[in-house]
Amino acid sequence: MIFFWGVLLIILGALVALPFAREEMCRKMGPEERKAAPGRFVTLSQGVTHYEWLGPVRGPVAVCVHGLTTPSYVWRGMGRGLALMGYRVLIYDLYGRGYSDRPPGLQTGQFFNTQLEDLLEDQAVSDDITLLGYSMGGAIVASFTASHPENIRHLILIAPAGIAIIRNRLYDFCVRTRIAGEWLMLALFPYFHRKGVNTEKNLPSSVENITTLQKAELKYQGFVPAVLSSLRGILAVPLEDEHRIIHSAGIPVLAVWGRHDDVIPLSAVGKLTEWSRNARQEVIEDAGHGLTYTHTDAVLAAMSDVLREGLS
Repeated sequence: MIFFWGVLLIILGALVALPFAREEMCRKMGPEERKAAPGRFVTLSQGVTHYEWLGPVRGPVAVCVHGLTTPSYVWRGMGRGLALMGYRVLIYDLYGRGYSDRPPGLQTGQFFNTQLEDLLEDQAVSDDITLLGYSMGGAIVASFTASHPENIRHLILIAPAGIAIIRNRLYDFCVRTRIAGEWLMLALFPYFHRKGVNTEKNLPSSVENITTLQKAELKYQGFVPAVLSSLRGILAVPLEDEHRIIHSAGIPVLAVWGRHDDVIPLSAVGKLTEWSRNARQEVIEDAGHGLTYTHTDAVLAAMSDVLREGLS
């Protein structure tokens, strides 16, 4: 009997340790992994950030901020379209994703604001910026714009977080519960991430091999903890105050939504109208949450008037 309980405890201990051990066995992002990366790197106050400039050397600046799980390559198709219009397009990997570092700490709005502030200062970009944010990037650019309204010419939100989000009990448990939440996130998120990505594998995409690239993020240490840190940080609170500040500052806002988005509910359209009644809003009828890369041309068309204003 003692032997039985001893074996059971060993098995239970192994099961508890397995997700944490698997995370420790993931590749660490560093110089060797970055050799094949496009673009450049800069060491900022919180760590190394990977970034790229797309488009002409001269022209108005458009800065694009990606979402929770898909790094800067999500903008490649959109970036080409912006570049063809004449924009200098800056894309970069948020901390915890892509080729950027994985610094510790809660990933709040200020955490991401500091990364963008540091990067813009390093790149000598100060004002008259067209700022685009996709999904969680929509929450980040709203937070940044509310803190720096004098620097932003136009704010473009694509399926933005920070207004409303579709949740479930597992999501809430992981966000609210320490230790057990970390364990569940490490144990289950890789499966759900792959499953979600695979549902889009037959959809058109302006980003080559995007589903393969999305799943590859799971190979790197710090990715899953960064996702949970963002869920507990910038994605844990609505950004009503920030949107009201943006409205009061008179910054032109355009929001583009997917009719069939299963991450950001379409009810967010009405909520954004309450907070920022002058915001222009467009809905892509046959698009889901991946509209930045699945419906690139339609999103660019929806943004065309605002983008042309940014060129004048």
